[in-house]
Amino acid sequence: MFEPASRDRVVVQFTGAQAGTQPLTWGQKAILQDMQDSGNQFSMGGRCELPEGSSVEDAGALLSGLVGRHASLRMRLRTDGPGRLCQEVAGSGRIGLDILAIPDDADRADVARYAADLMETWPLARFDFHSDWPLRMAVLRHRGACAYLVWALSHLAADGGGHLLLLKDLIAAQTAGGTAGTQRPQLPDIAHSEQTPQLRQLSSRTMRYWEAALRHIPAQTFGEPASPQGRAGPRYWQARFSSTAAHLAMLAIAERTGTDASRVTLALIATAIARATGVQPLTIKVMVNNRFRPGLADVIAPIAQNAVVTIDATGTTVDEVVTRARGASLTAGMRAYYDPDDLREVMARLDAERGHPASVTCRVNDQRAMIMRAAEAADRGEVTPGRVAGKLAETSLTWLGQRDNMHEQANILIENRPDVLSLHMMWDRWSLTDEQVEALLRGVEEVAVEAAFNPTAPTKVG
Repeated sequence: MFEPASRDRVVVQFTGAQAGTQPLTWGQKAILQDMQDSGNQFSMGGRCELPEGSSVEDAGALLSGLVGRHASLRMRLRTDGPGRLCQEVAGSGRIGLDILAIPDDADRADVARYAADLMETWPLARFDFHSDWPLRMAVLRHRGACAYLVWALSHLAADGGGHLLLLKDLIAAQTAGGTAGTQRPQLPDIAHSEQTPQLRQLSSRTMRYWEAALRHIPAQTFGEPASPQGRAGPRYWQARFSSTAAHLAMLAIAERTGTDASRVTLALIATAIARATGVQPLTIKVMVNNRFRPGLADVIAPIAQNAVVTIDATGTTVDEVVTRARGASLTAGMRAYYDPDDLREVMARLDAERGHPASVTCRVNDQRAMIMRAAEAADRGEVTPGRVAGKLAETSLTWLGQRDNMHEQANILIENRPDVLSLHMMWDRWSLTDEQVEALLRGVEEVAVEAAFNPTAPTKVG
């Protein structure tokens, strides 16, 4: 990949309607805790193609309007009088726009590849939440015209749903005659509402569910980590499992059981974990976007929070595990909007009562979005045994190498890829062997294929 012919930066002025200091929102507290535990900032990258003939001034106007319309992009962390973290939203200010000049001899495809590469790598550069704005943006200029906008967005300003809303707003601002509207409510509105008695009571009531769910969990999901004797190498590892057959089989199960793809996949993973490790019932953390709640559908802020789900795959059919996963995840989803400070108090009290700390150290995060719905609509009713069997040869397992750090024993990302079930798994090799992980990942496909056209297929979990 080529290097830009030159790099420059212009300063862009912005002005917004809301300003002031507010407490952190519950979603911000939650993502900050995840950042602290993992050492990862979870920043998101994005890009969009600019209209032909766009200038640097046009790109600057897009950036200025975007930051001005959305309070979360004008937010920085501060410390209040008692020393607690809070956030300050600026009413006006200046933000940098990087200008990367692409060599003239590069063709349009080269520029597109560079934009895609920058979108993947730029989010790895860390934000200083006290001094940086939570958005970095660059314009790629090629042969005198601006071709692409590329950005990195801090997870402290928005979650995945909020990022999609920002992209939609940015595209609307470029459309001839289009209007980019300010999303309501905004980040300060959410911070204020979460201090009201009604939502404080909601968080308190939610803690009763969490206490019941966590009271009897083991110290760690897969037992106490232990250094494997005679095995050298990095402690933390990662792999990607990709299966079109499992995707199709999952759709067949979803059609038969009347269940959405996300909960079917959760049931398949729980069954495969029980087969590979013997851990059952399984308690895991899942992410809930919370945007189904009144007033939160269109907010650009981190709204998603962890829920905790217990799934028992013992001595039953795969269809029954799907039913259990559906019921458990629906209940958990209704208990996923809360003040993380309240949860810390519950955990501390439970740990004192148990006499030892305990935590859920397995996470499943379904990153699939609207493409999953499109795939379901296209494929449901068209999945046949022959079609599933014909795709088994395409299954792949790729060892991706080491990770620097993890605070969980296993983290499974269900990636947002069309027409395939793609699982990116990270794990602690002191808690799970590579052989267990391979059996687990391949087991997801095995369970799916066994149950695709057999409503009585057993889980094979004793």
